[in-house]
Amino acid sequence: MSEKIQKALDNHHKGYNCAQSVACAFAEELGMDEKELFKMMEGFGFGMGCMGTCGAVSGMTAVAGLKESDGNLEQPASKKASYRASKKMIKAFEEKNGSVICKEIKGVDTGKVLRSCDGCVEDAAEIVEKNLKGEIE
Repeated sequence: MSEKIQKALDNHHKGYNCAQSVACAFAEELGMDEKELFKMMEGFGFGMGCMGTCGAVSGMTAVAGLKESDGNLEQPASKKASYRASKKMIKAFEEKNGSVICKEIKGVDTGKVLRSCDGCVEDAAEIVEKNLKGEIE
């Protein structure tokens, strides 16, 4: 297990939500303060508080945007790159776990749990890592 995946899991075990766990594991690569990332990602846990999009997927997507964005407030030109990165990572997560929806992953309606929260955090961190290395198509 890589250092980043372990950091994401350690974050989760400390009480970070799934989104915080993933995003904060990559604070250094993003050049961001971990506390600010933690605060920013808080509302994305528990599927944005309503078992919608998995928090680990939200954290993964946030990393994509923070990494790809040009930060140009006057003439933003990086949206397509951010969307492309998000799309390929989300596809990889969904292929591995069968869904990106917290309620479905947790089997609320079906009784069939597709993946644990730790597993989702681990998968999302691994996908982020691979994306940063250019290893995801």
